[in-house]
Amino acid sequence: MTTMASARSLSSGKGPRDENFPVASFLIRKRHRPVILDFYRFARAADDIADHPSLPAPDRLNLLHGMQRTLEGQAELSPEALALRETLAKNRLPAQHALDLLEAFRRDVTQLRYADWNELMDYCRYSAMPVGRFVLDVHGESHDTWPASDALCAALQVINHLQDCAKDYRELDRVYIPLDLLHDNALEPCVLGATYATPALRQVLTSLACRTGSLLAQSQIFANQIADYRLALEVAVIQRLAEDLNGLLLVRDPLSERVHHRPAEAARTTLLGAAQFVLRRRAAKPRHDAVPFQQHESRHGR
Repeated sequence: MTTMASARSLSSGKGPRDENFPVASFLIRKRHRPVILDFYRFARAADDIADHPSLPAPDRLNLLHGMQRTLEGQAELSPEALALRETLAKNRLPAQHALDLLEAFRRDVTQLRYADWNELMDYCRYSAMPVGRFVLDVHGESHDTWPASDALCAALQVINHLQDCAKDYRELDRVYIPLDLLHDNALEPCVLGATYATPALRQVLTSLACRTGSLLAQSQIFANQIADYRLALEVAVIQRLAEDLNGLLLVRDPLSERVHHRPAEAARTTLLGAAQFVLRRRAAKPRHDAVPFQQHESRHGR
């Protein structure tokens, strides 16, 4: 059986700059970046274990269990989990978000199909939403922001699923496309292994992109709910990148066409999202010269 010490050999080599969306970018305050990166490295290590194509499922589950035991202080089997454990203790942050992620990665090993949208959203509750909640906790943000954060994180997850639907099926026999949508269109999961999507499959994928658009509509308020300006700016950028990618998925075939940003496209969309946020934030900021004198005076007398 594979030992935890050999888990490093399972690494995909992916880093934070290889992801679809920014991870602890320069927009985040410098003091928060190491904490977020420790969480990312933990998640990346667990993801690489869960997605390893040749390692038997029992071995992958054993490695993930070792990460949980390390995170909970019962062992020191995973360097990534140990580093995160120490970071959480130092910053007085809960381990629950990381534990939730491990539940998602266990599902990646044991559950290869999802019956319907609700089941997929339950998966996102563990695979995506804890990431946003953790970043918010790092910044000391209100839990009132969680619903909008959850909507954005779920949307990002589904976008990734749609982009990689063919790869996930071919390499891992994993299908995140809800089975009820496939069956309603007289399709089986094997259609994801084709070189291009049939009209029926395109209809399924487009309907999922539309549902993802609804999630993104729910998350539009998220950036404005965040007190930390720099985090709010990064969230606004991620929102804009997600909207752009979802727009591609509405008109392109992920089996045969590019549905990822090229570097120049990502940079342009990032700048647009940042500029739009700055303008909205300025427009929403109360003007001091519009405040009655008594209120203005009491505000500065605090």
